[in-house]
Amino acid sequence: MTWALAALAAVLVLDALRMRGRVGALGRLEAAADTDTGTASASASADPAAGYQIIPAPGATVDPATARAAAAYARTHQLDVLDLVPRDLPAIRAMTLAQLVDPPRYRRDRLGPGRTAGHALLISDDVAVRAQVTPPSDAVAFTTLAARLKHFGRADVVIAPAERARPQPVNLRFQILRVLIGPTTAMALGALPLFWTLMGLGIWLRPVPGLIALGAWQLQPLLSLAGTRLRPRDLPLVFLFRAPIELYLLVRTIAGRRATAAAAALRPDYDRLLSSGTTTFWEPRRDTCPLCASPDLVVHLRNTDLLQHKPGRFTLERCRGCGHVFQNPRLSLAGLDFYYKDFYDGLGAAGMEFVFGFGAAPYHARARMVREIAAPRRWLDVGAGHGHFCIAARDDLPDTRFDGLDLSESIEEAQRRGWIDTAHRGLFPDLAPRLAGTYDAISMSHYLEHTLDPRAELAAAHTALADRGCLLIEVPDPEFWLARLLRRYWLPYFQPQHLHLLSVANLERLLRDAGFTAVAWHRGRAHQRVDFFFASYLLLDQLGPSPRLPWRWRGAPAAIRRTLVWTLGAPLIIAGIIVDNLAGPLFARSRVSNTYRVVATKGATAAPARE
Repeated sequence: MTWALAALAAVLVLDALRMRGRVGALGRLEAAADTDTGTASASASADPAAGYQIIPAPGATVDPATARAAAAYARTHQLDVLDLVPRDLPAIRAMTLAQLVDPPRYRRDRLGPGRTAGHALLISDDVAVRAQVTPPSDAVAFTTLAARLKHFGRADVVIAPAERARPQPVNLRFQILRVLIGPTTAMALGALPLFWTLMGLGIWLRPVPGLIALGAWQLQPLLSLAGTRLRPRDLPLVFLFRAPIELYLLVRTIAGRRATAAAAALRPDYDRLLSSGTTTFWEPRRDTCPLCASPDLVVHLRNTDLLQHKPGRFTLERCRGCGHVFQNPRLSLAGLDFYYKDFYDGLGAAGMEFVFGFGAAPYHARARMVREIAAPRRWLDVGAGHGHFCIAARDDLPDTRFDGLDLSESIEEAQRRGWIDTAHRGLFPDLAPRLAGTYDAISMSHYLEHTLDPRAELAAAHTALADRGCLLIEVPDPEFWLARLLRRYWLPYFQPQHLHLLSVANLERLLRDAGFTAVAWHRGRAHQRVDFFFASYLLLDQLGPSPRLPWRWRGAPAAIRRTLVWTLGAPLIIAGIIVDNLAGPLFARSRVSNTYRVVATKGATAAPARE
């Protein structure tokens, strides 16, 4: 216990110094050349300098001199979006900002989520037009706008010395944090009482090292902020009374947690969709394998919707003839519409942005795998979503034109962001004829398992590709042994969205039948370190699901249950992350992992290169 408390004290001090370093790395606006002291109205988007606009948070004002200095800073550093941080930002908000923003990484990371101090934004006129910006109605809408706008250009966070912070509505704090830190909000809030419990236990069992650890936590505000460019007026108060202040904020945050207006507005729509039950959401069960037509089928797994908690039970069956795993009975078009609704867009858009923006390494690995075989001039990413792969792959293939195809409105947002050059919205087999022979490369990353008919998708790719063009496919590997260990909590089962889980042998057969030759495979190298993290996440979310989903509305007891589950379960999430990172290098060197990818060429005859 003594060593554990000493390690905790060291971690707290190092964390404070890390926050201090991040605050020190924030840019700072220079004083304006004139002494104009008027203010820009919070209700209008002032235009303090040609080419830029100020978007203040509701109730905030921005000094015109600050606006001019911000525009000059943005022009000098070639920025499109600039978050203005008041110098007197309250201590806890300042520490939260320092926890979330690593300034050098924030400036260069185009995929990561946007952050804000909640005061004001400077944006270019071009971004305002492309993003179709409208004035935010409240602090949550402002935070959401700031998170979204980061993906429309080069962004930074800068200290504005002349600005003065306004209080943030405590009753909206949960929703603001939900925008800033995404699906892990409940876990982050639950970690604080868990920390206090462990600290109290440590002080009881080992008073001296326990008090040292408590002192390190109490000193964090001073260590991270005192003497920096930020000057929180409440810093002495937070230093002296951090525990009661943090407890008050936690209670008010949890008490103020409520469904967003968007979620509440969707309740009648979901009530209508579910009024006749879910029987229309499935096609008739088939008696034969969709790949080899064998009638020898066996139940592989039964599961529920662990991700959205929408009603229904789903069955994956396995063909004993070819080993193919597929959903049976399969979702109908009405079922697909229902279960995809509010997952990738709508209510789920912000959460999926966190998932897809988590790291660019897999995107670069896919692009480089194709680059080793050919240098495509035009690339189509099928199932592109918001275009995360395309914007990351430009670093590896700067001379390639990237287009995207998807069924949802996200693909049009991707084009407005500038992440793709051309958006194609619709079903790939329907659009392929007018794209015939257009592309040198096509990618289908975690797409084929979602489709009704993989054969039709491969035929569409063959049509849209030029001769000897490359097709990159990345899918989950159903042969991975952890699937048998984790069962329903193995993320790649992903019910009800994953309709087909293709083994390497089955996909190679489908490629050959469609006129492709597989020329390169990555198996262990394609592993993603997420198995145990998501297994623990899915378990906790099943035990304590959100009580305010439009299709699953619950009251206060469910909210209390969720808080307790995520508070007590936080160590399980942390353990999952540790195990994933420890086991990841071993899986990466193995023959089979949770993911594999293949590059196949249209009409090529070269022998496939195995990993």
